[in-house]
Amino acid sequence: EVQLVESGGGLVQPGGSLRLSCAASEVTFRTYDIYWVRQAPGKGPEWVSGLNTGGGSVIFLDSVKDRFTISRGNAENTIYLQMNDLRPEDTAVYYCTTEGPTGPEGSWGQGTQVTVSS
Repeated sequence: EVQLVESGGGLVQPGGSLRLSCAASEVTFRTYDIYWVRQAPGKGPEWVSGLNTGGGSVIFLDSVKDRFTISRGNAENTIYLQMNDLRPEDTAVYYCTTEGPTGPEGSWGQGTQVTVSS
């Protein structure tokens, strides 16, 4: 069973930064590509970024390019989403998942709330 645990969300002012963490076993990260997905109230999920098992990364949303960075920690059991210059429109629940934007169905964490507001 794949278990993904997100942390690091919170309330931040516009222009601020947060670093989200996705913790899982090293086996999980060696086996599955990992994605960050966000969902704002009343909206559908948006795939934000992905990191494949080989270490290659992709940013899916033009609105976060040059602001968000996905990476793997040195301990190899955590994947991060560094979010800089946050904007109110970044407010959402952020999920870590093994499910890519075109499937197949995968595992999801419980999510962490990010609120950008003054």
